[in-house]
Amino acid sequence: MMNCKTNLLVLVLSCFALITFGQRTVAPLPKCKNGFIVIAHRGSHLVKPENSIAAIEEAIELGADYVEIDLRTTRDGQLVLIHNETVDHTTSGKGRIQDLNLDEVAKLTLNAKDGHLYSLPSFMEALKACKNRINIYLDFKQADVAQAYEEIKAAGMEKQVLVYINKAEQYTAWRALAPQMPLMSGLPKLIKKEEMITFLDKMPLEATDNISDPTVVAALKESGLSVFLDVQMADEDPVKWKVAMDKGVQGVQTDHPEALIKYLKTNHLRDGLKASGL
Repeated sequence: MMNCKTNLLVLVLSCFALITFGQRTVAPLPKCKNGFIVIAHRGSHLVKPENSIAAIEEAIELGADYVEIDLRTTRDGQLVLIHNETVDHTTSGKGRIQDLNLDEVAKLTLNAKDGHLYSLPSFMEALKACKNRINIYLDFKQADVAQAYEEIKAAGMEKQVLVYINKAEQYTAWRALAPQMPLMSGLPKLIKKEEMITFLDKMPLEATDNISDPTVVAALKESGLSVFLDVQMADEDPVKWKVAMDKGVQGVQTDHPEALIKYLKTNHLRDGLKASGL
């Protein structure tokens, strides 16, 4: 997720700068029982396939607060979970997801390390698996906003989804159709406090990511935003997690939810550094 979205930030925000949305209001984020948020990137997918129901279920069992999933659309207009534009890397098939009908997608198997067979799930299947069990961090890759929102409502998940937007038109559509839905997008990593205020006046958000300056993080929090850092990588470790926490962020997105949660619990950090008195 991180590589794709980073390249879009400047373009997206330059588009937003042409739009005025008036006074900023804050939609509440999904409720979490823990003070420091753990987001399982594409589910718990070190063994289970990424963006699979099995990876979602494992994230739930581990006690993650959110599961991050990627949303795209098939040729016949069905919403499914997949990160890449093509199915080549993660399934037994070939081609772009937008060129395959749902019945073709249903015949694919996800690449798995445990020898089991897993299918590429629909958005509705993921919503049902998560309802009242874990929140969704929805990376809105390529999908129709109205359709996605209808499926969220049909599943009764309106208060359990945070939407990560990647395009200006996604932002305007979500704000028009579901103004109460919390939205998240990236800001330039080197943004200054004054620039941040201008951006948020034009593009009200509830959350953002990957701001490295602690003073900007503090200013964002004062403005009502949550800040989540991406720490997902093969060599995640306590040093990297502590560096992220020291920036004052509310949570992180990880490829190692089991190890991170164990670290947080062992060091009494499940509610963050301030709560622990460190």
